[in-house]
Amino acid sequence: MHKAKMILNEVPTMLKSLKNIFNIINGNKDYYNPKIDMKKEDDNLNGKKIIFLGSSITYGAASKGISFVEYLTTEYEVKGIKEAKSGTTLAGKNVNSYLNRLRKLNFVNTKIDAVVIQLSTNDARFGYEIGEMSQSFDLESFDTETTLGAIEYIIKYVHTKWHCPIIFYTCIRENDLTYKQLVNHLYPLKTKWDIHIIDIFNNDEINKLAESDKEMMADDSHPTKKGYRYLYTPILVKQLDEIL
Repeated sequence: MHKAKMILNEVPTMLKSLKNIFNIINGNKDYYNPKIDMKKEDDNLNGKKIIFLGSSITYGAASKGISFVEYLTTEYEVKGIKEAKSGTTLAGKNVNSYLNRLRKLNFVNTKIDAVVIQLSTNDARFGYEIGEMSQSFDLESFDTETTLGAIEYIIKYVHTKWHCPIIFYTCIRENDLTYKQLVNHLYPLKTKWDIHIIDIFNNDEINKLAESDKEMMADDSHPTKKGYRYLYTPILVKQLDEIL
């Protein structure tokens, strides 16, 4: 039932992608692939071990499985751990939820330098409520059937297990008021938990660039390789450099 609902929810995105097929093909040319000969060997990010937790945008669903993670690992020598699965949510008890996949990552005696988490674009589509920020800091008090409850659980879990910076990044979305509300709710959590936010959703420069070059986006949310190279990767590199 969950899988059928997932497929139905993806139909509008698939139809938009079909209309944009030639731009997608051009935006995914090998020319835009991550390249070893573009390696920045003296960058602050070299050797940093970072977990990337997310869904289709972290995975690279419209770019043959290549996302900003591959640009970071290939060109900036980040030791990336990519835990990304398309169509998944922050909230919920599904085996593929962010939380359940995070729990399966078991690094013993391994220093993790940061955990970067995609602010999911899927929760509302699967009927999960945004919920409310808790006044508690206790792990077991958070309602993981809501998006904010799941976020707080993940933050506390990462703080306890790896004691490293936690960075949420937001995504390009067109006319998505529910996602805008979720992004707004992230800022009080920043104050409460001292997390970091890379806010691509509200970045006017990035959104204008995406709008001006149709080869950068397969639809209203999924980048092509060209989009990852010129939209997502530069801001992630800049802000991760500042944070780490």
